[in-house]
Amino acid sequence: MNLTGLHHVTAVTGNASLNLHFYTQTLGLRLVKKTVNQDDVSAYHLFYGDEIGSAGTEVTFFDWPHAGPNVPGIGSLTDIALRVPGRAALEWWVQRFDNLNVRHSGIIERDGRAAIAFTDPEGQRLILVDDDGAPGGAPWRDSPVPPEYAIRGLFSITIIARQPEPLANTLTQALGMRMA
Repeated sequence: MNLTGLHHVTAVTGNASLNLHFYTQTLGLRLVKKTVNQDDVSAYHLFYGDEIGSAGTEVTFFDWPHAGPNVPGIGSLTDIALRVPGRAALEWWVQRFDNLNVRHSGIIERDGRAAIAFTDPEGQRLILVDDDGAPGGAPWRDSPVPPEYAIRGLFSITIIARQPEPLANTLTQALGMRMA
């Protein structure tokens, strides 16, 4: 198996309509698919991504109504970092977030890259990262975000584990990822 990156990442929402509005209208991602959670068919599974639902662009959510807000901590995926095409895109996002009253960090440096940290309305921590113009991701043509500033896909995730060794072994040995 040759993995070149993250295929998708999944989180939980307690409010599907709020989630849909934020990820499509604020972040400009396309609702690629709405299906059911195969393990709990009473819950929706919402898929957001690029124009064609490319691997490596999708953030998905299981809809469990009345789920509480996200609480980062041990045993959780805390940050989802998304790629944008350069510093000019980050500057545009600062203005967009200010106009839409989305609290954010402003442009900061994270692991040697320019980035903006923020949260969705339910507290999921997100980061936009300058990807230095890396290829991939086809901006959604009906997005409220202009294509030159659009989110291109997943960059990274941050996981907090009490005992990181078993998780690290699975990620590096079984899935071929690298420690950073």
